[in-house]
Amino acid sequence: MPIKKHLAVTSLLGASFAALGQNSFIVEDLKVEGLQRVALGAALTHIPINVGDEIDNYTVSRTIKTLFSSGHFDDITAYRDGNQIIFKVKERPTIASIEFDGNKDIKDEQLQESLDDKDIRTGETLDRTVIDGIEKGLIEFFHSIGKYNAKIEVSIVELPRNRVKLKFDFDEGDAASVRQINLVGNELFSDEQLLRLVESQQDLPWWKFLSSDRYQKQTIEGDLEKIRSYYLDRGYLRFNIDSTQVSVSPERESVYVTANITEGEKYTVKGFDFIGDLLGREELIRSVVPLKAGELYNGSLVTSSEEFIKGYLARFGYANAEVRTIPEIDDENKEVHLTLSVDPGKRVYVRRILVNGNQNTADHVVRREMTQLEGAWLSNQSLERSKLQIQRLPYMEKVEFEVKPIPGVDDQVDVDFNVKEQPAGSFQAGVAYGSYAGLQFNVGVSESNFLGSGDQVAFNINTSRASTRYSVSYTDPYFTPDGISQGSSIFYSNFDGGEIGLVDYDSRSYGIGTHFGIPINPVNRLNFSFRWIEEDLDRIADYEQTRVMRLTFEDPDNPDSGFDFTKFELGVGWSRITVNRGMFPTDGSRQSANFTFTTPNSDLNYFKLSYDSRFYWPISNDHRWVFSTRAALAYGNGYGEKNGFDQVLPFQEFYRITEMELRGFERNTILPQAVQRTPLPITGTPNPDGSTTGTIGGDPQFDQLIPLGRIGGNAKAVLGAEMIVPTPFLDEENTSSVRTSFFVDAANVWDTEFDVSRYTNLPEDQYKQLSDFSDPGRFRVSTGLSIQWISPMGPMLISFAYPLKKEDDDDTQNISFNISNTF
Repeated sequence: MPIKKHLAVTSLLGASFAALGQNSFIVEDLKVEGLQRVALGAALTHIPINVGDEIDNYTVSRTIKTLFSSGHFDDITAYRDGNQIIFKVKERPTIASIEFDGNKDIKDEQLQESLDDKDIRTGETLDRTVIDGIEKGLIEFFHSIGKYNAKIEVSIVELPRNRVKLKFDFDEGDAASVRQINLVGNELFSDEQLLRLVESQQDLPWWKFLSSDRYQKQTIEGDLEKIRSYYLDRGYLRFNIDSTQVSVSPERESVYVTANITEGEKYTVKGFDFIGDLLGREELIRSVVPLKAGELYNGSLVTSSEEFIKGYLARFGYANAEVRTIPEIDDENKEVHLTLSVDPGKRVYVRRILVNGNQNTADHVVRREMTQLEGAWLSNQSLERSKLQIQRLPYMEKVEFEVKPIPGVDDQVDVDFNVKEQPAGSFQAGVAYGSYAGLQFNVGVSESNFLGSGDQVAFNINTSRASTRYSVSYTDPYFTPDGISQGSSIFYSNFDGGEIGLVDYDSRSYGIGTHFGIPINPVNRLNFSFRWIEEDLDRIADYEQTRVMRLTFEDPDNPDSGFDFTKFELGVGWSRITVNRGMFPTDGSRQSANFTFTTPNSDLNYFKLSYDSRFYWPISNDHRWVFSTRAALAYGNGYGEKNGFDQVLPFQEFYRITEMELRGFERNTILPQAVQRTPLPITGTPNPDGSTTGTIGGDPQFDQLIPLGRIGGNAKAVLGAEMIVPTPFLDEENTSSVRTSFFVDAANVWDTEFDVSRYTNLPEDQYKQLSDFSDPGRFRVSTGLSIQWISPMGPMLISFAYPLKKEDDDDTQNISFNISNTF
């Protein structure tokens, strides 16, 4: 039932008027009847009558008005009983609940905000007089978005104990479409040119069902501003939109928009000057602003010049600087002289910085990333840099800041940083099966924000039929107050290469290491590391790629014995990080270069070089469409000489490709193969009894070649590109924790020391078995879809991939699932 205005006021009229009579009298007693929620004392404060006062009709009437103004009552009646005044009241009902039904374009939260502004909320009294205003406001909103047939019905359901339920029923109807946009007065540019600028679309054919020609007032206003800017950017300083008319069709299903414009003529900038206080930096500002005398007037350049000056002054604490451009127009010569009036205002200082939303992270962990300090002047550059550095932390999902003026103080502000955390740790768990790896298990715990300290702790166990690895690591990113990081790690590994399609060998190793990171500036960092490693190798088969190691270290008296190595490994690296977020970045890049080598007193002498990069380019303003590329290059080799042999990169240090680097292929399937060369045996001289004296090796040109398990190589390249797209059916608030992308991966590993020409003298059938493992062009390529989710257990990734380029002996894997790996 629609709301009807209801106000019952019975003053000294009718029966009550007669009861009181026309004469004044002295009040001997006051009573208020009908109170339920309102306290008697609160009601009496609104009654300007006391016992002993002499009152008349006018006094009583004024008292009733005062009681109504308190907002507590729907009905008030005054009676006289002798010299006693009795006010009988009916209190306004209390709102028990508010319901919305049928609303699609306005969310419940938005509707409740609108009601809150009118003090209509659960638990408050209902003022029926404001309901009509809310109805009209909502109807106006629907009209602004083209829903001219929208209807709203507000029902008040009476409940016991003077309570009510408010129910808003919406019938939004269909939105009106833009049938036609008419531009009147344009001669320099055609309708087609100008309408190409606008967002609003008109009279779309049915087959463009994915587009929308829905009318929205704000969109039309924005489109007209785009047309205005188009003219102003091309020198038409006198351009004006004279009037705009929106006509609605009789059935209210479509609208016609007409804009009358005056184009004017082109104007040239005669010159520009500054007035006001530029803090002694006028020459610098003049040299940087893009305005040039003699060029056509450009509205965008004028605006960007104003914003640049404001931003520049804000770097030095002048946060409220005002810059206004005053044009002096010469219509006769079609020139304009621009005067930029600059008022820096007072320098503003930061009184206090507050951090909100950090439930797990200690306050000082967030503050140490800030370059804006309390007591210093307010700098927009420092604020943005602080936000960026906090947001790069892997346990922060979103960071915003708000500058709050201090009432009564014009040179101080408070700054609130509002952070939203995301899972800082991950529980790694994986089960996989592949034709090479068999059944694999891995489990581990890592925490990037250990106990809210910002320190990184990790413990991992990885086991499969081929390997077992245990590792523990700890990193303090602020080992010193100026940001030098320090970390330590310890590990143990047991590996059987033959179990996963690699060459036959057993490796047992353990070691301990430490590393330091030294910041050069906010985005660049130098890294240094040292590791001591003990390694035992057993059961190394005789392959071409292991020949140098066997000849160098083999014990002639016990050729089947293993090898024991002690290595002292040093590393130096550089990293550059400009991404806007620690997890799932949408802008910026990550780059790193590392050089690792064993010291000359190590048993094995080798070095490894690597470069890794990832770039993100947002395509849309909301960063939901992002193009990303990645590249990883690596090369290693030996140095020096040992036991008469030139050192090479040990085969156990060879590079390999994981299924996460090249999705669509199983691990270790695109690597160079180990090659075993064996002589063709020739039977010895027969004995008289028919037996032979044994076998001897034949001519080397008749040797047999047997390509066996994969071994890897000393060079590696991984390339990739991704188109990150909005995840379907996902609320906007969850977009920072789920990522969907289409990808193309390419990768190859090769061995620069492998010389295929060494085998050209072999029989043709043998030589044909051999691929050129030194060829860097044997790339494999795949494409597919990837979905990543920052779950409570850590980052999860599922990929659907299809190989585009592969070789006959490659093993593919169309679906892969992984926990705790991100790109």
